[in-house]
Amino acid sequence: MTESTAAPQSGPVEPPRPDEPSEADELESRALRSRQRRLKTLLLVTAVLADALILAAWTQTWLSISLVGVGPHSGALDVVGSVAAPALSALALAGLALVAALAIAGPVFRIILGLLEAVIGACVMISSIAVLASPATAGAAAVTEATGVAGSQSTIDLVAATTLTAWPAITLVLGVVLGLAGLATVLTHRRWPGPSKKYQAVRFTQVETAPSADPVGAWDDLSRGDDPTR
Repeated sequence: MTESTAAPQSGPVEPPRPDEPSEADELESRALRSRQRRLKTLLLVTAVLADALILAAWTQTWLSISLVGVGPHSGALDVVGSVAAPALSALALAGLALVAALAIAGPVFRIILGLLEAVIGACVMISSIAVLASPATAGAAAVTEATGVAGSQSTIDLVAATTLTAWPAITLVLGVVLGLAGLATVLTHRRWPGPSKKYQAVRFTQVETAPSADPVGAWDDLSRGDDPTR
C-alpha cells in the first residue's frame, strides 16, 4: 500500500495594492528629488559666490587718478571700490541674507526673494556701469580727501587722467550673474524641493477618546453575573 502525500498548498498570492508605489516609481521619485536638490543647490551656491566676490571686489583698487598741477596736489591716487561704489557692501550683504532665507522659503516666498535677488543684481550692475562711464566722478571723494577741494566740477578739473583696473568690469559681470540667478529662481521655484521638516509647521490632531460606558448596559451585565469592569 502506497501512502499518498498531499502536495503543499500555497496560499493565495496577494496582488500588490494600487496605493503602494512600485520599485520603478520609487526610483523615479528619488531621481526627481535628486534633480530638484541639484537645481536648488546650484542656484544658491551661484548666488553666494557672486555676493562673496562682490564683497571682495568692494575692497580692491578700482581706478587710479592722476592729478594736474605741481606741489602737494600732484601725483596719482588709488581709489578702492568702497569709495568708487560704496553701496556694493550693503548690496552684497543683503544678497547673502537673501540666500539664507531662500534656503528655507516656500514656493510663494521664493518668487518674492528671487525678484529681490534680481533687483540686487541690477543695482550692482548700475554701480559698476557708473564707475566705467565716469571714473573721474567716481573718484571725486578720493580727490576731495587728498586735496581738500570740494565740488563735482572742481574735483574733475583736478583730474589729468584716470586708469581703470579690471574690478569694475568683473563686478559688472558678477551683477549680471546675480540677476540671472534671481530670475532663474523665479522661473524654477516650483521645481525646488520643499522645505525641511525642521521648518514645517506643527499640526495638532485631536485624539479620539473611547466612548463612555453605558450605565444601563453595565447594570444588565451585572444582573447576568458578568463583571462589566473586565
